[in-house]
Amino acid sequence: MRAVDLIRRKRDGHALDPADIRRFVAGVVDGSWPDYQIAALLMAIVLRGMTAAEAAALTEAMVQSGTRLDLSRFGRAVVDKHSTGGVGDKVSLVLAPLAAACGVVVPMMSGRGLGHTGGTLDKLESIPGFRTRLDPDEIHRTLDRIGCVMIGQTDEVAPADRRLYALRDVTATVESVPLIASSILSKKIAEGIAGLVLDVKVGSGAFMPDDESARELAQALLDIARLHAMRCEAVLSSMHTPLGRAVGNAVEVIEAIETLKGRGPADTTALCLDLTARMLVLAGVADDGPRALERAQVALERGDGLERFRQIIEAQGGDPLVVDDYGRLPAAPHQRTVEASASGWVTIDAGAVGHAAVVLGAGRDRADQAVDPSAGIEILLTEGSEVRAGEAVLIVSGADPGRVDAAHAALQRAVTVGDAPPPRRPLIRQVLAGVSA
Repeated sequence: MRAVDLIRRKRDGHALDPADIRRFVAGVVDGSWPDYQIAALLMAIVLRGMTAAEAAALTEAMVQSGTRLDLSRFGRAVVDKHSTGGVGDKVSLVLAPLAAACGVVVPMMSGRGLGHTGGTLDKLESIPGFRTRLDPDEIHRTLDRIGCVMIGQTDEVAPADRRLYALRDVTATVESVPLIASSILSKKIAEGIAGLVLDVKVGSGAFMPDDESARELAQALLDIARLHAMRCEAVLSSMHTPLGRAVGNAVEVIEAIETLKGRGPADTTALCLDLTARMLVLAGVADDGPRALERAQVALERGDGLERFRQIIEAQGGDPLVVDDYGRLPAAPHQRTVEASASGWVTIDAGAVGHAAVVLGAGRDRADQAVDPSAGIEILLTEGSEVRAGEAVLIVSGADPGRVDAAHAALQRAVTVGDAPPPRRPLIRQVLAGVSA
């Protein structure tokens, strides 16, 4: 079947069979499908959707487009975590070393920030010397020695996903549940993991603004995982206000280290412990949730996670002294303060903060943009705090004074002050269970 025939078939609302999907993915990788035909089929998928079987076939074809890491010698305890993206979401920096300290093998493959959501790789690369690109041999050696590696997608893993994602970003075809799900799961399956914890963000600071759309994405991910016999669990967590008190790159590294020292914000600590505990259960190193949570808490209190993070930094070429000396991280020379416009109770919108972080240079609008590792937003008063008019709520920092001024102006829309406290919303909104293989 010609490319135009596949496009027409999906345009008219028909399902594509696995052979059609494999032909499409092969054309993406070998270049026989031009960008305009790939984009046409992507748009047809956005408009017409895909069945669970189609999404699973697309995921499998994308996995097969490259190599698959063989981590079988580590046994069942190879588990990863994936977040769908949020504002101030530094959970991976805490969770990966903490889970490794508890006996889980964690081959964490992460991405860069795009749009209003931050990226784990950008945060890690704000640590001087830290390398996020490792070859397969380096990955295996680091996992053997430390039990955790924190990397970006390699050239060998799901190469079809890289080309598809780049086109989706510039053709308004990002917001498709089957395309999002297959992109996420293809990389995770190619990692060779046995289990996966999904943190599906919900709210203005997430790609899924409401519970219904977040559940749809979570269920699509679980369905594909089930078809691939992967142990999986999805948590819907709140992203209506930023997570923790820091938004940026170096500033989030500091908050992650503070959390590993037992001094992190309550919401960041609670979510990191919850997701770590779920990883322990999926990995088979803890029998149930309560025991897993207790084990994670003990590892945090003893500093085991902190020591493991220090080892990860050193193993991947970074400066391990940043754990004890934050002055070794990039620091911003320019600051401005955002004050409350009235007296009352504070509400901070995650989406507006995320977009201001992009203006500041802490994030990016395009994949090829560089970020300012020193740029960041510090949250002095969290949502629900009582405030007086003129009191400082946020501090904006960056290397470029013009960007700092522009972000300061944008943040005026992020902070509102009401006559009554905003409603309390649970940090974890729902948990969806997947397969137990």
